Amino acid sequence: MQVWKFGGTSVGKPERMHSIRNLITADNGKKIVVLSALSGSTNALLAMGELAKVGNDEELAQKIAELRAHYDAFIEELYQTPEGLANGQAIVEKEFSFIQSVTSIRPFTLKQEKELVAEGEILSTQMFEAYLQEQGESSVLFPALDFMLIDADNEPVLSHTEEALGQMLDQHPDKQLIITQGFICRNPRGEIDNLKRGGSDYTASLIGGAIRADEIQIWTDIDGMHNNDPRIVKKTFPIRELTFEEAAELAYFGAKILHPSTITPAKLRGVPVRLKNTMEPAAFGTLIATKSSEREIKAIAAKDGITAIYIHSTRMLNAYGFLRRVFEVFEKYKTPVDMITTSEVSVSVTIDNPENLEKITAELKQFADLEDHDYNQTIICIVGNFSADKEGVALKVLEAMKNIPIRMISYGGSEHNITILVDGKYKNEALNVLNERLFHYEDAMKGIFTAP
Repeated sequence: MQVWKFGGTSVGKPERMHSIRNLITADNGKKIVVLSALSGSTNALLAMGELAKVGNDEELAQKIAELRAHYDAFIEELYQTPEGLANGQAIVEKEFSFIQSVTSIRPFTLKQEKELVAEGEILSTQMFEAYLQEQGESSVLFPALDFMLIDADNEPVLSHTEEALGQMLDQHPDKQLIITQGFICRNPRGEIDNLKRGGSDYTASLIGGAIRADEIQIWTDIDGMHNNDPRIVKKTFPIRELTFEEAAELAYFGAKILHPSTITPAKLRGVPVRLKNTMEPAAFGTLIATKSSEREIKAIAAKDGITAIYIHSTRMLNAYGFLRRVFEVFEKYKTPVDMITTSEVSVSVTIDNPENLEKITAELKQFADLEDHDYNQTIICIVGNFSADKEGVALKVLEAMKNIPIRMISYGGSEHNITILVDGKYKNEALNVLNERLFHYEDAMKGIFTAP
């Protein structure tokens, strides 16, 4: 069995849902198909929630009516028989009645907001399953709320998914296609919750790990993970193969095609992940697995909105416990650190969430001196195979960056990552010069990165 995930743009139009049906029925393989909400729906639902919070009922009613009109038009094109259209209309009527009901609750709390936002996935999957039934396919809908659970720390409970989903599959051994929602889940209180934005990728990986799938396929509107950001750099190309570690580094440091958490459950159970393009289904895409090609430098990613914090203390000299005190402050305010560099009397770190920066700064000043923070920085991550016996890798990176000021550099913490910090204003220049110096475009044309 394989797990196939389709994102919002892949299901965003009726003709694309038709295409997905053709893709998933092209062979007789058994599949679990994970769908996101229709593109734009989650943002529209979040906007409704904001209006409900402040009691702006007039504008709220208008927003609901606009989204309802979009779905009414969508199902007119999706279904091809009167019976199919009637089923689609019943689904839309039922779910929009719930949207009306939940947004009328006062006060409108976080609980209601999560129930509201889940409607995007609930609508898309019900509509798609009804379309498959109309077309006579062997399919069934498994509500993700029946098997996806997070714990008190908002972490998925993989063992629960494994047990609950296994029982559901045992009840439908004859079904070829299992349709379910990405993103949504239940929390320990049994309430509707979610895996945060981008969480449909995570859902697919959790399901793939739970059932020990043959492969997890993430279908988007681009042909795999590229060696650089194609929005900024012209000569980019999809990477044919990555290891789990390389893909995780790229996802965390800004490669938008993949949710940062996706790789973990797949890696845990050894399930390969393939990134595919719904617009070019025959293209190889990117395969993420235990092993990959031996090419030295694979790809570059960038992460914006970084704050650099510079901490000094002469008491750090020949002392122990100082770093522990520093990182206890970040732990207290649940603020992850991205980069770390140290000298004998100082430590510099970066964070991407400044929500508690003022409190963190105040506590650090109780036992250390701080320089002014650097805001609007960019982390640039160069990913590849940088094992200890590799020569000259860091030199190539620094040579390429010789005309761009570097604030921090981290090398050696991983065999797959060289990380540098620059002022955000140098981001585009840095990505382009690194692309030019570290990759040879002709290689891609020879099939080194993409399928022949």
